[in-house]
Amino acid sequence: MKAVVCPEYGPIDRLTFEEVPSMPLGPAQVRIKVHAAGVNFPDLLIVQGKYQVKPKPPFTPGAECVGTVVEAGADAQGVRVGDRVIALPAWGAFAEELVVDAARVMPVPPSIDDKVAAGLVLTYGTSHHALVQRAAIQPGETLLVLGASGGVGLAAVEIGARLGARVIAAASTPEKLAICRAHGASDVVCYGDTPLRDAVKELTGGRGADVIYDPVGGDLFDASMRCIAWKGRLLVVGFASGRIPQLPANLALIKGCSIVGVHWGAFVEREPALFAENMKQLYAWVDGGDLKPLVSETYPLARALEALQRVERREVVGKIVLTV
Repeated sequence: MKAVVCPEYGPIDRLTFEEVPSMPLGPAQVRIKVHAAGVNFPDLLIVQGKYQVKPKPPFTPGAECVGTVVEAGADAQGVRVGDRVIALPAWGAFAEELVVDAARVMPVPPSIDDKVAAGLVLTYGTSHHALVQRAAIQPGETLLVLGASGGVGLAAVEIGARLGARVIAAASTPEKLAICRAHGASDVVCYGDTPLRDAVKELTGGRGADVIYDPVGGDLFDASMRCIAWKGRLLVVGFASGRIPQLPANLALIKGCSIVGVHWGAFVEREPALFAENMKQLYAWVDGGDLKPLVSETYPLARALEALQRVERREVVGKIVLTV
């Protein structure tokens, strides 16, 4: 089979696309013919050796895909040959086929097409968990989303609006912010036009945002601590800026706010029943037209490097999906 291969940790231009042997099937595993795979920021980090998950090279990146089960081990539970499923392997999805534990696959409704399904779980799953379980956001609260045009950011905009929040989307260009408005943002902030603190304070009458969704970190985290409302919740989702910020603890004291970590992967492992309920809700919202996941670009599997380069350059709006 053909697969994308990371021969060693480092720059992504070392990735190759080559013929590799099929993986053996364990008794509790399934073999999936991959139809499409979502491209995510953590895929970039795992190739560079900067992610908390560190497979031994050589390995194939790719953390989510949709496909058809073509073989099942004798002990594989809850899945059969012929099922169309979403798989969450952590790595290995950028290939024509994938062998993964049956516990890491789930059925996908037939109404959701392959491209949307392939890019749905990580971004929308992360944002739903962050806003519902971690922030307990309430209708009428103000939600500030940083990096709002990216995969998890745009998902947070849509889910926040669906949950009844007033969503302020922050992004780098007017074009990106127009997409955020089309997906549910009530107000927008363009980085560089006005300092984030001043813009959010003006939009909220000086009160600040009740919930801040931050997948960026760095300077934007610092600014967020200065425009969070009393008893606000700042969701630490990731550090796309490259800098993990340090928190002056006195600001949390003065604001009476909470700094809330969002580790979606650990949530999936530790609370699988609640994760399954979250996904049922997301599927229902997509089916009902309440959520409209944006797959802005598709690339064939052989051009996975180009897709990851666009992620690295911060050029992606919504999601990129690889098709097989």
